[in-house]
This record gives sequence, C-alpha cells and structure tokens, in this order.
Amino acid sequence: MAKQTSIITLNGAVGALSFYKTKDGYFARAKGGVSKSRIMSDPKYARTRENLREFATAADGAKFLKDTFRDVMLKASDSRLYNRIYSAMLKILKTDPVNKRGDRKVTEGDWSLLTGLEINGRTRLASTLYMEFSMTDAAASLEVGFSDFNPADHLMIPEGTTHFKIFASGVSLDLTGKERSSFSVDSGLLPVGDPVTGLSLSVDKSGLTESHKAYVLGVEFIQEVNGQEYPLNNGAHNAASILLTEVV
Repeated sequence: MAKQTSIITLNGAVGALSFYKTKDGYFARAKGGVSKSRIMSDPKYARTRENLREFATAADGAKFLKDTFRDVMLKASDSRLYNRIYSAMLKILKTDPVNKRGDRKVTEGDWSLLTGLEINGRTRLASTLYMEFSMTDAAASLEVGFSDFNPADHLMIPEGTTHFKIFASGVSLDLTGKERSSFSVDSGLLPVGDPVTGLSLSVDKSGLTESHKAYVLGVEFIQEVNGQEYPLNNGAHNAASILLTEVV
C-alpha cells in the first residue's frame, strides 16, 4: 500500500493498480492476490479459514449486542461503536478455553472484557461524570448510589445545557438463541444549577432473563426551551460506559 502524494488524486483502477480514498488520505495498491476459492479449499490456508470463521462469529456477536443497546444508543453513541464492540468480541472469543481454534465462541470467553467499553467514543464517562458512586449488585437488582454533588463541580457541562439526566441500563442476551432483553431507569430531569442529593438508581433484573448481561451508566445533557426538551447537539456530549458484566 502506497500513499498518493501527487496534487492530482485518483480513485478507481488504472492497469494493475487500484486507487482509493480512506479517512487517512489517498492510497494505491497493486491488484491481485489469492482467489477466494483457493483460500476456501487449499490446505495451506487452513489457518486463514479458521480466522475467517472466528471473525464472522465475533461480527455476529457484535451486531447482536449493538442492537441490544438500542435504548442506550438513542442517548449516547457514535459511528464507531460497532467497531469497538467487534474488537471486544474478538478478545472475548480468543479467551474461550473449550473450543479449538476456528470454532471458539464468544459465549465461552471472558465476558468481563466488555467492562469499560465506551458507548460514545467522542467522550468518556470518567471525563464527563466525575463523582463518587457505589454499585450494589444483588440477585434482584443493581443499585447505583451517588454522593450528594453540585453539577457545576462534578459534571463536564457543555455550553447551552440547562438540564441533565443520569441513567442506568441493563441488557441481557442469548447469542445462540438470539434472544435479548433490556431495562433502563434515569434520574429524571435535573437542573444544572441545583445541587443533587439522595440520588440512586435501581436496575430491575427480573426481566433480564438471558445468560450474558451488561450494565451501563451514562449521563445525558439537555436544553429546555419553552418547556420542551432537546438533546444538546444531538447527544454529541452524552457519555455512557459498561461498568459491570455478569454471566448466569
């Protein structure tokens, strides 16, 4: 792969070269390579076929989890969320201690590797919501409790914000049977100029019946105009992160 440096940039094929554009600039590469039929049949490419199967397994799991996060994504996400989930799924799959290479499964791997994944890659939760909170994980619910705080001191508040919400969500999924469920709760609308006391959120687990679970905490910034709520900058500053996972 070579980078195009001419003042005239090209897209498409010219002879044995292919010219294309990426977010990093214009590039060129030679055509050719091994045919798909040979990769899928030649014993020399057995390891490649193993990798392809596992890439497909991770991609399927990433899409399913991303779709399960739909309620959270309406509040906080970015265009590269799938890529981050896919990367995490590959790492989880590679920790499968049961199946042989090529047949490893996300469901057999270390699900806790999802912990810390940012739902909105443009802004990290720890850089947006910096205050003490506690998590109490019980069979029936996950309780998130917050110390009393002043929003001006403990939130990175974007210009134009009048209110905010803190939310917690739980999702559960069965990657084999393609079943999923979710539950979300939020603080309600809170003015950025008022101290917050006694805030706690309870994620009810009764409806989260699938085996693999993930719990998200996030903050949503809002501008209120004439009694109407508007997501600030279409949610660009909202942050959310997976804080806890479990397998039952």
